[in-house]
Amino acid sequence: MKKLLLAGAVALFGLSNAQMTKGDWVISGNTGLGFNNVSTTIKVAGQSVDGPKVNTFSVSPSVGYFVIDKLAVGIDLGFLTATTKFQGIKATTTNFSVMPTATYYFVNDSKFVPFLGAGIGYSSVKNKGNADIMGVSASDETTTDGLAWKVKGGVTYMATQSLGVNLGVSYDQFSNKEKYMNMDVKTNVKTFGVNVGISYFIKSKSQKTDK
Repeated sequence: MKKLLLAGAVALFGLSNAQMTKGDWVISGNTGLGFNNVSTTIKVAGQSVDGPKVNTFSVSPSVGYFVIDKLAVGIDLGFLTATTKFQGIKATTTNFSVMPTATYYFVNDSKFVPFLGAGIGYSSVKNKGNADIMGVSASDETTTDGLAWKVKGGVTYMATQSLGVNLGVSYDQFSNKEKYMNMDVKTNVKTFGVNVGISYFIKSKSQKTDK
């Protein structure tokens, strides 16, 4: 009876260990659920101007390959959009990013698996504005490309041997520097988010064969 109970406990609490070994894959999809806060700063000729701080929606699909046990290396895609309305002005910001990332899973004897990750790559920020003030209408659109990096952390709850539910936080930063009318223009976009999503872990064929 004790052996049966022990086997049941291992099956219940050891599910997380089975799918995070060398050769496995992980596919994830996370969303910001409107809890992201974006802070934009633009610096022209030494003078800084703070842009709007708004709550936004984001989606971040990713795929990773476990190069060693517990460590997955892969690609994170990011899409974020935010709309701000203020006194006749409507501004929409869209941010798309592609980042090689590395994520480490702190596998333990429970179904709750903490993780930490980081990445660096390319990002493109598109700003579109429309204004209607005192009967005068105007619009403008700009696109800025630059370097982006991110850090993320949280916990994955292994609902089954293959399916995990993620809850975590992330911090992204985009930066760009360019010349405009002989002036240095620096753009920084910082995004802090609380994210929830799912991860699907795929066992390597070699491990399936070994079984």
